[in-house]
Amino acid sequence: MIHTMKLMTFFIFAVCSANAFAYGSSSSKTACKKPKLSQFTPAHLSLVKPQAEFSFVASASTDPKSIVVQIKKQNIELSINDAGNGYLVTGKLPDLQSDYARINIKSKGVNRCPASDGWLLKISE
Repeated sequence: MIHTMKLMTFFIFAVCSANAFAYGSSSSKTACKKPKLSQFTPAHLSLVKPQAEFSFVASASTDPKSIVVQIKKQNIELSINDAGNGYLVTGKLPDLQSDYARINIKSKGVNRCPASDGWLLKISE
């Protein structure tokens, strides 16, 4: 009888503790869906003139109001157009002379999940 009570007590604690660990599992959380950034134009390491235009595509899961582009720590004015399956984002390089510049992109998905990307261009007259 004592063995049966001990076994029953052990079984109850084992089941309760397993349920407690399952409560905080990652399967109960919503997955973070990052926006995809692609089709960078001009291509990475291309030679371009100062104030040249650039563009890229942000996936449909991107919040268009969250897209920010910086070049040499300067915020760049953007044109964002709905392209059906995403957003076409265009802008102009600042007036930089003979230098490399990285186009830094930050954005958030509609579920507020952050994403960042970018590419490097060579600027020369």
